[in-house]
Amino acid sequence: MYRKNAWNKYENKADVFAFAEGYKQFISYGKTERLVVKEALVLLEDKGFKNGATLKSVKPGDKVYFTNRNKNIAAFIIGKEPLVNGLRILGAHIDSPRLDFKENPFYEDRDFVLADTHYYGGVKKYQWVTIPLALHGVVVKKDGTTVDINIGEDEFEPIVGITDLLIHLSADQLAKPGSKVIEGEGLDVSIGSIPLKDEKEDPVKTHVLAILKNEYGIDEEDFVSAEIEVVPAGKARDYGLDRSMVAGYGHDDRCCAYSSLKALLDTNETDKTACCILVDKEEIGSVGATGAQSVFFENIVAKLAELMGEANPLLLTRRAFENSKMLSSDVSAGFDPLYPQVNDPKNAAFFGKGLVFNKYTGSRGKSGCNDANPEYYAWVRRVMDEADVYWQNAELGKVDQGGGGTIAYILGNYNMNVIDAGIPVHNMHAPMEIISKVDLYEAYLGYKAFLVAKD
Repeated sequence: MYRKNAWNKYENKADVFAFAEGYKQFISYGKTERLVVKEALVLLEDKGFKNGATLKSVKPGDKVYFTNRNKNIAAFIIGKEPLVNGLRILGAHIDSPRLDFKENPFYEDRDFVLADTHYYGGVKKYQWVTIPLALHGVVVKKDGTTVDINIGEDEFEPIVGITDLLIHLSADQLAKPGSKVIEGEGLDVSIGSIPLKDEKEDPVKTHVLAILKNEYGIDEEDFVSAEIEVVPAGKARDYGLDRSMVAGYGHDDRCCAYSSLKALLDTNETDKTACCILVDKEEIGSVGATGAQSVFFENIVAKLAELMGEANPLLLTRRAFENSKMLSSDVSAGFDPLYPQVNDPKNAAFFGKGLVFNKYTGSRGKSGCNDANPEYYAWVRRVMDEADVYWQNAELGKVDQGGGGTIAYILGNYNMNVIDAGIPVHNMHAPMEIISKVDLYEAYLGYKAFLVAKD
C-alpha cells in the first residue's frame, strides 16, 4: 500500500471515475466558501443530518451539523462512546486564492469602467490576466437585505477579465522579475465600455451602475458592505487523454473538503464521535471569526456536550480534544517532472500513489508547522494498511526552497494528535489546478477508514 501505484489496484475503474464526477459537480458550483457551505448543507440534509442549533438533546447515532457566518460548517455523527473519550476529526479549508473587489471598486478611465481588486492568498499575479473570470458573492444593503451575485458561469452570461500588454509593446514589462510583471494594483477587472448617452461625468460607469441597479437593486454605495470574489469562470474538466485527472479552480483545498465530507456522509455508526469541519481563511493564516483559529469549533463541541447533558461542557471539551485524533485534510505539492529541481524525490508526493501524509509542513526550519508524533503516525499507517488504502509520504519541496502551512498546528495546540493527510496537486494556487482521480478516491477511502478505526 505504501508508494504503490493506486491505478493498478483497480481492474474496473468505474468507482474511481464515478466519484470524480460527483466531485467535479461540487467544485464547479463551489467557487467560494459560501457556495461550498450551501452545497454541503444540501448533501448533509439529504443524508438526514439535522441543524444542531434547533435541537434540545442528542444521543449516539444522531447526525447533526452547525454553521458559522455562512462560511464554516461542522458535521458530527454522535458515537457510542462518551465524548470525553475523544473525537475523530477530518478538517479541511474551503477558501482558495482569488481576487476580491475593494470596498470602492468602480472607476472610469478613458471610456472603460474597471473594478479595483485586492488579491487574496498566495498567487502568481501574472497567471490571472487574459483568462475568463466570473463574479461570485453577496452585496448586503443597509436594511439587511442580501443580494446574491453570480455572473459568468452560464455560457449565455458575460464574463469579465484582466487585460495584458500585447507582446509587441512588452519589452520593458518582460524585463521585470516574475513577481513584478503584473503588480497587485494592476489586477483591475474590465467591467464595461458603453457610455450612457448624454451623461457628462463618468458615462460608462454610470451605465454599468444603472445595469446593476436594474438587475440587482443595488447602488454603488452598497459595495462597501459587499463580498465579491473574482474567480476563474467555467466548470472543472477531465484532464489528460486517459481522463485520469481533473483540471479546475480551487482543488486547494476543496478536493480534501469534498472527500472528507463524503467520508462522513457515507459512514453510519461510529464508536468515537466523528466530525468533518470545513473552515475559511487558511490561505491568509486561518485568522478571524471563520478561520481555524476562531473558537467556533471549541464552542460547538461544548454545545454538543451540553446537548448530551454534561454539567461542565467547556471542561469536557478540553478533555475530549486531548483524547482526539485528527487528519488535517489538506493538499500537498505533487512532483512535477517539468520542475524536478525543487523537490527531494525520496520525500515528494506523486500522482497516482494515493493519499499523502505530511508529518510536518512549515518552511525551512519547520517554522509554523505541526510535527506529528511518531506514535500517532504509526497508528495512522496501520489503519491505512489494514483498510487497503494506498498512501505515500512527502515534504513540501526541498528544505530551503520555500514551504507552506495548514490548519494542523492550530488543532495541535489543543494537545490532540494531528497529521496532515491530503491529495497531491499540480499548479497549486493557479487559476487551473490539477489532481489525479485515483488520489482523490484513495483519500476518500482513507478518511472513511480513519473515522471508524479502533484505537
